[in-house]
Amino acid sequence: MQDNIIQKTPFGNTGHLSARIIFGAAALGGMRQDKADSVLEMITKRGLNHFDCAASYGDAELRLAPYLQDHRNDVFLATKTGDRTRDLAWKSIENSLERMQVDQIDLIQLHNLTHDEDWDVAMGEQGALKAAIEAKEQGLVKFIGVTGHGTRTAEMHLRSLGSFEFDSVLLPYSYASLLDERYEKEFETLYALSKEKGFAIQTIKSIAKRRWRDEDPSPKFSWYEPLRDKDAIARAVQLVFSRPGLFLNSSSDATLLPLILDAAEQCTNEEMGLAERNNLLSEIAKDVAANDIEPLFTRGVQDDVL
Repeated sequence: MQDNIIQKTPFGNTGHLSARIIFGAAALGGMRQDKADSVLEMITKRGLNHFDCAASYGDAELRLAPYLQDHRNDVFLATKTGDRTRDLAWKSIENSLERMQVDQIDLIQLHNLTHDEDWDVAMGEQGALKAAIEAKEQGLVKFIGVTGHGTRTAEMHLRSLGSFEFDSVLLPYSYASLLDERYEKEFETLYALSKEKGFAIQTIKSIAKRRWRDEDPSPKFSWYEPLRDKDAIARAVQLVFSRPGLFLNSSSDATLLPLILDAAEQCTNEEMGLAERNNLLSEIAKDVAANDIEPLFTRGVQDDVL
């Protein structure tokens, strides 16, 4: 392995070699333009070539626009729509193109499609999926994905993939999330299916610590409290990289980017042996105790982002 290189791997069947750390552009949502420019300069130097944004990430799409004027061909550009109907999703896609000042988005994603009612509308005859397909037919987007949070995400992604051949999925993956045995089983089913079908899997919340508590004094740059211990972050990143083909979307807390990138540079694309993986899990279990880590989502109790 070369030193100081973040490994790249095919992003599903898209033909793009993406760095396995995908830049979570939510980090730019509340920044001034000069600060956003400095973050984008830094991650470019570190080798990131895939940005994940969303219409709902504050001013993030606007902050990306100046950078994309000079670097559009260097970046796999993804964004999301949280709208469920065809007309609203179409408008969302048009707005994203305008805000980012680009002619085409590489990946449009149906955002957080994890509730049955939303799924029925979005996947229906006049749903958001129809807008995404039409945008692809017109050359406004290249690929279509689906994202989600919460304990039902893997289950719902499997349902979505049964109805449409999405090019990518995005969902939580961490030691804490896998404590839900049903979620772990459904994730493994999804992972195996990705090997068979060739869609990409992006992971989120990999360095999550827990939901914020009233007494937590740290600055709140994400909706949950992230890990800040360098070694714990390194092991959390390594857990994702130990599964070939998985991508890790960086935190909306930009202050943690250097630690995440440092950790990623020490990882390879090679699958971890059983003994090594068991040792890693044992060390992460110690991190859970030392850092008071809790699952962000509890099935049937607390299963939404906020």
